[in-house]
Amino acid sequence: MTAPERTPAGAPISSVLIANRGEIALRIARACSELDIRTVMVHSTADRDSPALRLADQLVQIGPAAAKRSYLYPPAILEAALSAGVDAVHPGYGFLSEDADFAEMCEAEGLTFIGPPPSVIAALGDKAQARKLAAGAGLPVLPGSPGTLSHGQVAKEVADEIGYPVIIKAVAGGGGRGMAVVRDPRDFARAFAETRVSAQAVFGDGRVYVEKYVDTARHVEVQVLADGHGSVVSLGVRDCSVQRRRQKLIEESPAPGLSPELTTRLGAAAVACARAAGYRGAGTFEFLVDAEGGFFFIEANCRIQVEHPVTEMVTGIDLVREQLLIAAGRPLSFGQEDVVPRGVSIECRVNTEDPARGFLPTPGLIDEFVPPGGPFTRVDTHGANGVLVSADYDSLLAKVIVWAPDRDQAIARMSRALREFRISGRGICTTIGFLQDVLDDPLFRDAKHNTSLADAMISVRP
Repeated sequence: MTAPERTPAGAPISSVLIANRGEIALRIARACSELDIRTVMVHSTADRDSPALRLADQLVQIGPAAAKRSYLYPPAILEAALSAGVDAVHPGYGFLSEDADFAEMCEAEGLTFIGPPPSVIAALGDKAQARKLAAGAGLPVLPGSPGTLSHGQVAKEVADEIGYPVIIKAVAGGGGRGMAVVRDPRDFARAFAETRVSAQAVFGDGRVYVEKYVDTARHVEVQVLADGHGSVVSLGVRDCSVQRRRQKLIEESPAPGLSPELTTRLGAAAVACARAAGYRGAGTFEFLVDAEGGFFFIEANCRIQVEHPVTEMVTGIDLVREQLLIAAGRPLSFGQEDVVPRGVSIECRVNTEDPARGFLPTPGLIDEFVPPGGPFTRVDTHGANGVLVSADYDSLLAKVIVWAPDRDQAIARMSRALREFRISGRGICTTIGFLQDVLDDPLFRDAKHNTSLADAMISVRP
């Protein structure tokens, strides 16, 4: 298969509009500041007092609290970018970060979109098409439908042939949404119809496909960087197996328990897929690894990931800085041989949710916010005393990231950091206690866990 031609992004970047909120907006602003890039940060009325805004050089209010009328409303964001006279738009993660139409709109207005070209986002954002592309690049994929399915009976015939359990996936899904696992053939028709309706409502695209579901797999992903000059490198592997209903809770790098040979093969597979897609920027290629050490491509993410800090901690490479430089047309300043991960890093996502009530979001006013400190401990957050956690957005409040020379020390350091973290307020609950329980679980400590661990622990909680 011939890789599409990659072209460098545009001219040097001196100003960036940050089309996001919360901790990732702060993260981008800090990287821009270190590169002497002026930042314009957009915000909704609900975020007018957010600590994330304090690092921006200019602020633009773009709409009310509802995301569809602010952070998910391209006309308001483009108007803000053009009126502020910026060179580029950084979408962060979530919201419009993987919206090919938005990326194309930016380019049509002469703005550099900090991410892959729109055509690449469209190809990899369609999970069925990404599956075909990966298979064409020689990557193993799970047994499944060759394309999207619209007829329930045809879809069930595919599922019956594959064998249960199967998973029905929305082609436009993401963030753990738009998926349904079916274990009993009698449940397939209902699940298929419900997934299509849900996908249409949530993503505006009701297309779905079917593939084999692996119960005891590990979820492992590879971070890549690709410039516009032909260089593509992998930055090691991350394990994201601690998930609640396919929503990631804890990530670590390197993925424990994988042989060096398997790690090398995963990195090579991700690079091959990135080349086949004509990728440019920072991206992640995700795989399932089974108990026998086999691996299967599942999807690609055309953006910076929530869990990018663990890769930064073990490689010493600032991924957001690299995104900015690549978007400005600069070649990577290092090659694959220069990427030498050291030690172990773990990230815990602290969400404002109540594990005792099915992880129900708990918006409210923070009265006390004391993040942990100490050696090799990093906290990425927009939380602070007096901050109102809005019900309008994702419940992620903070990411605690630690580094240590080995995994046992990293777990001990993370346990200490979570014990130090103090968050309280009217209506506020957090997932800190549940995260600590996972760290204490023997399966996690022995690196024998898989994607079923967190849900199994939830099912036996009083």
